Amino acid sequence: MANDFSTTIVIDRPIAEVFAYLADGTNDPKFSPRVLEIVKATEGPPGVGTVFASTVKDAGMKTKREFRLTDLQPPAKIRWTEQSKNIITVPEGGYDLAPEGEDRTRVTLHNVLEGHGFGKVIMPLALRGARKDADAFGKRIKAAVEAS
Repeated sequence: MANDFSTTIVIDRPIAEVFAYLADGTNDPKFSPRVLEIVKATEGPPGVGTVFASTVKDAGMKTKREFRLTDLQPPAKIRWTEQSKNIITVPEGGYDLAPEGEDRTRVTLHNVLEGHGFGKVIMPLALRGARKDADAFGKRIKAAVEAS
């Protein structure tokens, strides 16, 4: 897709542990400095339909975001969609996990960005920034999971 970015990392933890960590969206601030706060807005453990509500800061602007988990297939697949209406949203995102030996996990993160209104104008800049940071973002995920 034209408006997507991805990164792949290997985390020194078993796949079930990595899956549980990433499926719990409240962990996002531990590896995403743009997430200022996040709460699980629905009851029960993370599952299809779980909503995470957050406040993020992008380009100096704070916005409210809501993401809904659309697919969870332990321990290999996590998918989400953004429900909030902002100038740039993530209609599709997810993690694909695969074992790398007994105690390591290969994780691929992918997101699709979509511009709305003025967001269509700044989409190339936002996408360039996301792609530029993708590998560093992956390293932050690895460090956070391994520190947990």
